[in-house]
Amino acid sequence: MNALALLQTENTLLVNALTFTLRLALGLVILPHGAQKLLGWFGGYGFRGTMGWFTGTMHIPYLFGLLAIIAEFFGPLALLAGLLTRPAALGIAVVMVVAALTSHRQHGFFMNWFGNQQGEGFEFHILAASMAAVLVLTGAGAWSLDYLLASNV
Repeated sequence: MNALALLQTENTLLVNALTFTLRLALGLVILPHGAQKLLGWFGGYGFRGTMGWFTGTMHIPYLFGLLAIIAEFFGPLALLAGLLTRPAALGIAVVMVVAALTSHRQHGFFMNWFGNQQGEGFEFHILAASMAAVLVLTGAGAWSLDYLLASNV
């Protein structure tokens, strides 16, 4: 059986493995960014510094800045556990789209791999938002707390 035929079947093992892999990858990639903003880890500015930059420099309303930090820190934790996957993924997708449009669009498509542009492009944000969109549409899959809780209702 070729790969296309395999993907066209209702292979629940494959679907669960793919959603699990997608949740882990997105959660592990986004969590350090949330930890920078909330806790100041990995060279971040922490909650106070990030909120100051959001509200003072970018003129983002306090509530939206708070929601962005919550989505970027607690959303990945939820994805890793497979708990509240759809709302967590939606929050991450919204943060990625807003960041791409407000902070990265002016730097072009490509990330700043060689340090020859002012900032980072938006290619990362497209990937992360697309991964999150798939999880919004599919849910967490059977290897998740969402599935366990839903099956016990």
